[in-house]
Amino acid sequence: MSEAPRAPGAPNARRRRSQDDAACYAALDLGTNNCRLLVATPSPRGFRVVEAYSRIVRLGEGLSQTGQLSEAAMDRSLAALKVCAEKIRRRKALRVKAVATQACRGATNGAEFVRRVHEETGLKLQIISPREEAQLSVAGCMSLFDRQQDAALVIDVGGGSTELSWVDLKGGGLDAKPRQFAAWKLPIKAWLSIPVGVVTLSELFPEGERGDEAWFRAMVDDVKSRIDGFPHAEAMRPIFEEGRAHLVGTSGAITSLAGLHLGLPRYDRNVVDGLWMNRTDCDAASDRLLGLTAAERALEPCIGADRADLVLAGAAILQAVQELWPCSRVRVADRGLREGLLMSLMSDQQKRPRRRRRGGASKKPVPA
Repeated sequence: MSEAPRAPGAPNARRRRSQDDAACYAALDLGTNNCRLLVATPSPRGFRVVEAYSRIVRLGEGLSQTGQLSEAAMDRSLAALKVCAEKIRRRKALRVKAVATQACRGATNGAEFVRRVHEETGLKLQIISPREEAQLSVAGCMSLFDRQQDAALVIDVGGGSTELSWVDLKGGGLDAKPRQFAAWKLPIKAWLSIPVGVVTLSELFPEGERGDEAWFRAMVDDVKSRIDGFPHAEAMRPIFEEGRAHLVGTSGAITSLAGLHLGLPRYDRNVVDGLWMNRTDCDAASDRLLGLTAAERALEPCIGADRADLVLAGAAILQAVQELWPCSRVRVADRGLREGLLMSLMSDQQKRPRRRRRGGASKKPVPA
């Protein structure tokens, strides 16, 4: 991963800090649907979040039809990014890593938008590859793996793409702390990125007044056709067939399904993150959603208006994976890429050699 630039307004890295002035690191993920920020300080067990921000911006809205980011979508995203830039400056983050994913990768004006973001906010967005996106998502979910099992399949459902990563849980690299993190050491045996997420799938299969089983099935089958036949993970299939693997699902759509399954009066990350759901739980939540109109889904406290027209596309992507790679359990992750970015940042800072003073480390002698 490339070295992250120093955050706008960040203090000099060489200045000695007190415990009350702990180094902050900022990780920003601009996706096809969401703009998310985490600011954290290192801790013995990893890191402690001191600021979190998330806003649905739909940067990729209409992209599948036009091939470009629309002015309205860019304006929404810029408004959120300006909020993020201000939070980063206020926290005096030592380092910041800001990344953009599928929308900026696929849009003909993606690079132009990145330049505009830098001019208007000072943030330097890096458009990352699908491979790096998959690695960071796995890194961010490492603490949720069931080490009693042999493998896991991480499903990162985005707005414009979905990344699948098959992970060997008996391999090394899973116990790395942020200061030891290296993406290339993660035991990812195979990974696949498909250019379909909740926004693009919803645009490919517009919903009528009420979703029906045939419409939902069409979405599931479309996603299956994009994954089925992928050869590089087949060596791990016996592990899944023998029940020695589980899924990890990271996305707003999957966390919304979990909140609906629990019947929460309002979304609670502390309850949802790390929740285990079985296949029956997932199917029941999808069936319940299919019985509601988009307006009725918007009234569900763990879905809301912003996700009402997208949540079933997320459920369809999850079901497609479950049908192709059957597992009795899926672990819900309200974490992923941003947490992986933080690990990368802290690791990079730890590895950076300390600059020695000229003439050695001794103090300047006091004149006699």
